[in-house]
Amino acid sequence: MPPLADSVVAALRSAGCVFAEDEAELILSTARTPDEVTAMVDRRVAGLPLEHVLGWAGFHGLRISVEPGVFVPRRRTEYLVDQAVALARSASVVVDLCCGSGAVGAALAAALGGPELHAADIDPAAVRCARRNVAPFAGHVHEGDLFAALPGTLRGRVDVLAANVPYVPTEEVGLLPSEARDHEPLVALDGGDDGLDLVRRVAAEAPQWLAPGGCLLVETSERQAPLAVEAFARSGLLARLAVSEELYANVVIGVRP
Repeated sequence: MPPLADSVVAALRSAGCVFAEDEAELILSTARTPDEVTAMVDRRVAGLPLEHVLGWAGFHGLRISVEPGVFVPRRRTEYLVDQAVALARSASVVVDLCCGSGAVGAALAAALGGPELHAADIDPAAVRCARRNVAPFAGHVHEGDLFAALPGTLRGRVDVLAANVPYVPTEEVGLLPSEARDHEPLVALDGGDDGLDLVRRVAAEAPQWLAPGGCLLVETSERQAPLAVEAFARSGLLARLAVSEELYANVVIGVRP
């Protein structure tokens, strides 16, 4: 291992990075100069999430741009994408609600062969970031609160509605790892008293936006899943739960009859 790589690994390991060798490799392959390497290592040692240090995150085979203050896409959310693709291979209209970086929308557009793609988020920083990530797929990004952000022309036309809403109960946000708690926006983490405030809001309004046979997918925790399924069923959707034990992923799926 070259001396620079040795020093990067040592610095990361001393800062408590469990996967120091892997992180060092990513930093060294992303940085363009030794000065950039130093700056990136300093930011990582200071506690910035690796993806914010690199400026990108790997997600469903894509390199997704991320920046400080924007929610980092999680690997477990790839399971939501896989479930959507399996359900709706011929989808022509896709919406990524609470889109953050736009990772889910970009991954769906790539996997489904270029449907009409819309994404929305209430956070201006997320909207800016998502615009970069969905641009290769001619995606449209809208700023606003849930469905209020979307063009009215989408009502009754959406084949896939992916809503990776925040679902951490308010009192548990403080228990999150510091990388999330200190460096990602609260609006992307806090799901209200029981974590299901936004899940309920999305489920209640989704049937007005879904095409017949269209599907809504949200990620939730194992503990919350039964209540989320109930919320979907109350709104008239045919609801079920899909679970990946490997990824610790729980995805509630609702289909408009």
